[in-house]
Amino acid sequence: MNKKIWLSGILVLLLAVTAGCGQKPEAKLGEGDGSGSNHAGNSEIGQTIQEPPNNPVAHGAGNSDDVSPVQEQVKKTVIQTYFTDDQMNDLIAKEKEISYSDDEQKYMKTMKALQHSEASELLSLWGKVNFKEAKLDGGKLTVDLSLPDEARLGAGGESLAVESLTKALFQFDEVKSIEVLIDGQQAETLMGHVELEHPFLRK
Repeated sequence: MNKKIWLSGILVLLLAVTAGCGQKPEAKLGEGDGSGSNHAGNSEIGQTIQEPPNNPVAHGAGNSDDVSPVQEQVKKTVIQTYFTDDQMNDLIAKEKEISYSDDEQKYMKTMKALQHSEASELLSLWGKVNFKEAKLDGGKLTVDLSLPDEARLGAGGESLAVESLTKALFQFDEVKSIEVLIDGQQAETLMGHVELEHPFLRK
């Protein structure tokens, strides 16, 4: 009798253990399915929110600030420049090409072209002068310059220098008169010999 009870108890215990083991895989399967679906859902959400690395809108490729500004139109023209020989006897004309984007730059480039001769036998009358500004207002071109001591010439050279400057600037039709200032001020002479007109008028 006791043996049967003992056997029955063992059988019930085995059944309970077997039933418990049978439920665990189902629980794990259920948990795995839920976990898998959550990961899949998170993955899809992550892909939706994440910006593609090559997206031009997301990375500012369409930003108007990145557009380079329109460059100023550069013009070219051939001008007459004037130099002298080593004896400073007369003016000698030479053509030069200059590039500029506006009229003010055109006048400055013209005056600077007077400072450099490409021929060794020709001398510049303005080589050491500092041209500071050139502005046109109503046909009157005002030129402001500085004259260091080493830029000063004798009477003959000074006369040719004034003539070369006025000829170079009057070649532009819009220039009707030229006011020459030294360090922003009117002066009686350019270098101490030749009287300056205020202003020089086209003849």
